[in-house]
Parts: sequence; C-alpha cells; structure tokens
Amino acid sequence: MAAALKFVFSSFAVRRDVLFLFCAENMKFGPASRRIVSRLGGRLRGAAAADHFTGKSGSSLDVIAPAGLDVPRLVVIGTGKGRTLTSRDLTKLGGAAMGKLPKAAAAATIFAELGSGVLKADQVADLALGARLRGYAFDLYKTKRKDDDEKGPKRIDLNFACSNPAAAEKAWTRGAAIADGVVLARDLVNEPGNVLYPGEFARRASALTKLGVGVEVLDVAAMRKLGMGALIGVAQGSAHEARVVIMRWNGGKRGADPVAFVGKGVCFDSGGLSIKPAQNMEDMKGDMAGAACVVGLIHALAARKAKVNAVGAIGLVENMPDGKAQRPGDIVKTMSGQTIEIINTDAEGRLVLADVLHYVNKRFKPKFMINLATLTGAIVVALGQEYAGLFSNDEKLAERLIKAGDATGERVWRMPLGPEYDKLIDSKFADMKNTGGRSGGAITAAQLLQRFVDKTPWAHLDIAGTGMGSPQNDLNRSWGSGWGVRLLERLVEDHYER
Repeated sequence: MAAALKFVFSSFAVRRDVLFLFCAENMKFGPASRRIVSRLGGRLRGAAAADHFTGKSGSSLDVIAPAGLDVPRLVVIGTGKGRTLTSRDLTKLGGAAMGKLPKAAAAATIFAELGSGVLKADQVADLALGARLRGYAFDLYKTKRKDDDEKGPKRIDLNFACSNPAAAEKAWTRGAAIADGVVLARDLVNEPGNVLYPGEFARRASALTKLGVGVEVLDVAAMRKLGMGALIGVAQGSAHEARVVIMRWNGGKRGADPVAFVGKGVCFDSGGLSIKPAQNMEDMKGDMAGAACVVGLIHALAARKAKVNAVGAIGLVENMPDGKAQRPGDIVKTMSGQTIEIINTDAEGRLVLADVLHYVNKRFKPKFMINLATLTGAIVVALGQEYAGLFSNDEKLAERLIKAGDATGERVWRMPLGPEYDKLIDSKFADMKNTGGRSGGAITAAQLLQRFVDKTPWAHLDIAGTGMGSPQNDLNRSWGSGWGVRLLERLVEDHYER
C-alpha cells in the first residue's frame, strides 16, 4: 500500500533526512537556506553549473550525499523569478517537492522559505497541502507489488522547517481538513462499480455524522412519495436501487439560509438501452465524480468547522440495460411537475439532477445552488481537461467561482446560456426532451437543468473533463482527481462564512 504521511513542523535545523531547499533564479536562497548552502562551499554551484540549473520555475537539482552536509540527499527546487508566490504556487511547490522524494526515503525536511525570505504559517500549510495531495495513491486492490514498492517505507515523515512551527501546525489543521476532503473524493471516484453501488455510496456518505454532519438517506419509496419520477426512471433498470443522500452542516447562524451543493452520482453508466460503446466503458465507474466532490466538500467544511450552513445533496443511481429499464420515447414526470421525453437513455445525469435540484430548492431555500456533474462529452470537446464548464444564471456567483478557480488552480470557463438553445430541447409530446442533439450538447444540458432552479442563484459545473481521467500534474497522480473540493471550499471561505 502507499506509505502513510506524517506531518511535523519544526524550527530551521538540518536533520538526517532528505533535505529540500527552494531557490529563485540565479540561485537566490532564503537566509536559513543560505547558511546550509555555505557549508558546501562552491560545490553546490559547481553541481548546478554542470546540470545547467539556475533556479528557473519547475526545475530541480538533485545532489546525492552532498559533501559538508550529513544528509543522504539534497534537492533544490527552482521557484523562478523573485515574484510573490500565491497560495496556488506554493501548493504546487509542495507537490513538486513530494514528487522528487526518492521512493526509498522514509523522512524528508523541507525548508519553508523562498529566496525572498521565510514563509508565514498559512503559506507553510499550503506547501504541506501540496505534498499531501501529491502523495496520494489508490492501490487498495493490488495484491502483488513491484519489489521497489515492497521495500519502500510504510510511513514517510515530512518535516517542514519554518519560523513559527506552532502557528504553522495550527494553520495545517485547516489544510488537513481540505486534504482529507479531496482524498475522500478521490477514493470514491477510484472505487470500482461492483464495490461502490448506490447503497454503499450512501453508507460511506453517512459516515460524515462522525464530524457532526446531519445525514438523511431517501430510499425509492420516499422518492416515489416525493414524485421524483425522473431520477427513479434512470435507476429502474438496475439491480441496485437508487438513493438520495442529504448532508447538512450547520456551522453558521441558526436559521440562516444555507448554501447548497448538488452532485450527480451515477455509480456506473452503461448508457442504459442507448448503450455506450464497449471501448473505455470501464471509465464510467467515475460518472459519480460530482457526488464524490460534494461529499468531500462537506467533509472539509465540517472537519475545519466552517462558519456556514451548508447542504450537500447527491442523487445515486446505476444506469443499466434491463427488461425494466426505461426506453427511448418514454415520458417521465419530475418532482417539479414538468415532464421529460426520453430521447437517449445515456443522457441520464440531467434527469437525476433535475429532481434533486428541485428538492433542495423547495425544501431548503438556499442562498445559491451549485451542481457538479460529469455530464457531457461535449464539454470535453470544447474545453479539454484543463477547465470545467461553468453555466450560471447569476453574475456574482459566476464571477466568484472564476476567482476561486484561479486561486486554487481548479479553473472554470464561463459558457453561454440563452433562450435560443431552449428550442433544441422542445418536445412534441412533453414539456421538454432530455437531449437536443450534438450541436451545443453541453449547453442544452445546462438549459434543461436551469428549468428546475426557478430564480435561485445557480451554477452548473460540467466536470466531465476534470473529474476523472484528468491530466497528471504536480498535485495529482490519480485517475480520480477529487476536482472541485478545493474550488468550492475556497468559494465558501472567501464569501459565505460569517
């Protein structure tokens, strides 16, 4: 299994660990790091010259058993020109350092300072967050491992040498809560469909009660009583019954309207009777990445005791072909009373979200609703895997999401909404149909969702390109990225906590 990580915060000192230093261009070090470098005489600059290392951003210099230091290895990571680094930059640096840690290393000391000087407590916590996220691995089902993995340490101690260890450790309490939320989301996305079916997903979400979260689970009988015909229709072809899970964190003022997050939780999507091609269908175990993000977010908010009232709601189904499965041409009645003609059973996520959005809006009357869903391949065609698609009926909410995305690196790109697109989902037999064809596919899906939010400020994040199979980077080496937890946590912290 992947080694467990233990985080320690201490004053600047050299221990017999792998040692990490940061430097800006032209080999500019912070004061504590300069004292370390001075012990090497000119040997470090000689090694840097031989390797053409100058401290450019993203570069690194690896020195084994450096003479003059009682450490097994010295790694210097470049931070680029001497500009002020943002929280996002520091998180990436922490991930980059973790990525340079040798597999056999059981301990490392990271000097938490840049060429411009020592880091503040919250900046040290950003470094630690990056290291934690980069250190994640999902190998639960590997029974045979490579020899190198077997010989590796069972635990890695990461020591962050800094100017105020007590303050850094306190700041890390918040960072650890966010990291735990991301890890939870990643674990959920990475699980196979035979393990994480709707009932099991609901059970795992219910574990949030340990953090003080109120959790309700609606079964099919309860959903039928509420009139959730669209959601139930998606699930009726599966041996696993649908569930809706409502998670409530009340950390704000008593009676204050909550903020609300809704996630698509299709635990496996075969496409139903409109079955998908066999190639890459295994990836459809990740069609619940939106729901995974919501669970991870509520975990993060509760673990750091966020001063906000928040609701997380996830619709959990399996979309399977069966004699009981819904057919193209069927018409379902949603909880809102609106009817939808099923054109393609593989456009199922919007049906799940339609009922859950209406339910949350009607019951909780939130300040805003944000839903996340691996909803369309069309958004991947439009934006690739670096940005999620953002659709919104509210300018302020959209602007805040864009800024939170820029701050965390979980970026969103605003996409259009407009009544002209509604024509594409007009139905001859019902109030709407569940797909408008290939043209503007991500937009017509959003147009359908918008019909179930009334005038409540709302945003839809299409995370088909970012939630699963996402690009490998300094913070993520996992198939399931946990995308969205840090974005939405930042949104809440910046704008909605009292």
